[in-house]
Amino acid sequence: MSLWSRLAELLHCLPGPCALGTFVDGIVETVKSVFGGDPEMRRQVAFSVSMIALSAKMAKADGVVTADEVEAFRQLFVIPEGEAKNVARLYNIARQDVAGFEAYATKLAGLYERGAEIYEDIVDGLFHIAKADGAVHEKELAYLARVAALFGMTSAAFQRIEARHIVPEEGDPYLILGVDRAASDDEVKRHYRRIVSATHPDRLIARGVPPEFIAIATQKLAALNGAYDRIRRQRAFA
Repeated sequence: MSLWSRLAELLHCLPGPCALGTFVDGIVETVKSVFGGDPEMRRQVAFSVSMIALSAKMAKADGVVTADEVEAFRQLFVIPEGEAKNVARLYNIARQDVAGFEAYATKLAGLYERGAEIYEDIVDGLFHIAKADGAVHEKELAYLARVAALFGMTSAAFQRIEARHIVPEEGDPYLILGVDRAASDDEVKRHYRRIVSATHPDRLIARGVPPEFIAIATQKLAALNGAYDRIRRQRAFA
């Protein structure tokens, strides 16, 4: 059964008519119970639900949903024709829900282990959507920073993600890579190889990112490679 068919199953299993204000509680408990016996599918559904719900809340926080943001959303969600209504239903319920985004982020964080790498994947995806209209606006950046904090991410981890998405070719390459400027050439090389390995699509899929979302990894790798190349040229090492 496909991810999107399982998402439809999830929506069907939610208690009652998905009353506003209780939706996030219902969806978190339903993901845990319905997919408890299938850890891989549970991780994929949890990631998909998190992305859909938090991007819907980001659209509400920003006040405007542009055509570019909708297109960016669709780039992340390669949705079969017959499954679009399930994603749209979840997105619309989350956007209309009277519960604030902080309640959503806090509840959704309970689907993952504390400090899990998947948090960065989610924030990466949200940045991808936020910057689709050409800029990450002030309200969007504040939203993303708060979500990251509620996920338990450090400010340094959030700054690395921000640097990758906001004019990465002009940003501090050491910040983008997350490596100390005083690190030796060999330390920079080892760090670069380690984070590139962690960003490989197979690693993302293993921790719950569905294959449909590999655009996140592709963009992240491009930013990391660009930062490493700039450091390599500055230091003149092979």
